[in-house]
Amino acid sequence: MLKSVYSSSNYKWLVFSVIGLGSLTNVIHHGSISIALPTIAREFGVSLTTIQWVVLAESLTISALLLPMGRLSDIIGRKPMYLLGVVLFGVMALFAGSSPAIAQYLGYAHPIMLMIPFRVLQGAGAAMTQANGMAMVTSAFSARERGKGLGAHGSVIGTGGIIGPIVGGFLVTYVSWHWIFWINVPLCAITFLGTALLLDSSRFTGATQGDKSFDWLGATLSSSTLLVFLLTLSNGAELGWFSLPIIAGFLIFIGLITTFIWWELNSSSPMLDLSLFRSRLFSVGIGSSYISFLGVTSFRFLITFYLQAALKLTPAQISWVLIPNAISRIILGPLSGHLSDKFGTKPFTTVGLLLAGCGLLLMAFMADSTPIWFVILSIVIMSSGSGIFSSPNNAAIFSSATGNKFGVTSALVNLSRNSGNVTGIAIATAIVSGTMLSAGFSSNVEEVMIAGTGSTILQTFISGMRSVFLVMAILQFISSIANLTTSREPLSEA
Repeated sequence: MLKSVYSSSNYKWLVFSVIGLGSLTNVIHHGSISIALPTIAREFGVSLTTIQWVVLAESLTISALLLPMGRLSDIIGRKPMYLLGVVLFGVMALFAGSSPAIAQYLGYAHPIMLMIPFRVLQGAGAAMTQANGMAMVTSAFSARERGKGLGAHGSVIGTGGIIGPIVGGFLVTYVSWHWIFWINVPLCAITFLGTALLLDSSRFTGATQGDKSFDWLGATLSSSTLLVFLLTLSNGAELGWFSLPIIAGFLIFIGLITTFIWWELNSSSPMLDLSLFRSRLFSVGIGSSYISFLGVTSFRFLITFYLQAALKLTPAQISWVLIPNAISRIILGPLSGHLSDKFGTKPFTTVGLLLAGCGLLLMAFMADSTPIWFVILSIVIMSSGSGIFSSPNNAAIFSSATGNKFGVTSALVNLSRNSGNVTGIAIATAIVSGTMLSAGFSSNVEEVMIAGTGSTILQTFISGMRSVFLVMAILQFISSIANLTTSREPLSEA
């Protein structure tokens, strides 16, 4: 029976459905946590610089492990690695949600110090799934339909973007923030069963053509480089940008990335084939994806604090305000992906980034008395731009890589997203915290949340937030120009 399913002309949509469920679970989780962060921060009594690690712990791990997992999956096969990732993600979500109870049982006074390690392990599971999900979807569709497949996948991401805030707002308001994590367990169980039973392992084997060696030194160097850079960046505001640890961190980062590039260029079986970056289309695509997620993530991280502290909305109300963000992606993601198959990717990536920048620029004018319609309008413009941009950009990136490099390419695409997520949060935190510290305030979330409209501390927080959105808008505009001036002729052999 399964053989007839595997040979069906609609099998590509079965692959899409199963992988889509896993992606949906991941995005729902991400959207839910964004809503829950202020509540968790207040319950644990921690500052903005501390609560960011609930997100950073997972994202840092994903960023550090994506390339090694992509290469390892090309060697041992994508399906088994994907299944292992689903299990690890679900189990660690259960533990993260139970961290206060586990801390009480073990006698720990600070549950967040348990939650963060659980989030690290959850990130390892997410890295295994993300390094393989898009590669499997891409492999299932022909080159002619690749934009359609990736557009449909983008629609799933958008759907998760709608469901995540709604679920998060409902659970935080009416049940408990713990269920933000626990709800992943049944979703992961269904994803595991669907993947194990319905996906044909022979179609998703490694693509190394007999080369089964793994670049352990390259994996270590890439992980260390990312970790040092992101840890240094995320701690700059708190420790001081010219403090000895931060300066040392940046110097170590320069040394590590130089060593990594030298090693990959001289390794017989490199983890990252740097020849991919000979294509300007590939390089601009990866860079633009990173910049796009810088803007999206800084918005997602700060907007929930702004809506609660300045506009005094509840988590449930915030979830409804953020719905247009996801609806725009659901509608425009598949549409732009489909149209880019016919008309090329350049118009969509260029205009998408331009719109995203305009939305972020509008956000840079928000204050503590901004009408809610202005906030929603800014969100719709920004999210419409990112929705138009994403699928055509991914299609352009994959068109620059041959099939035997889809694993590493998928890992790089997801790495650009996750490193953008981490860096976006780190930059947002650094700018907002730096603004508040320079004005004589701490970055304690509780103080901002209870501040009255017009209070100096709230005004200072909003000032820092506006600076973040202005910086991100400028980056989107620069990236749009880079896309406009990039040829769309992909390399036949990357």
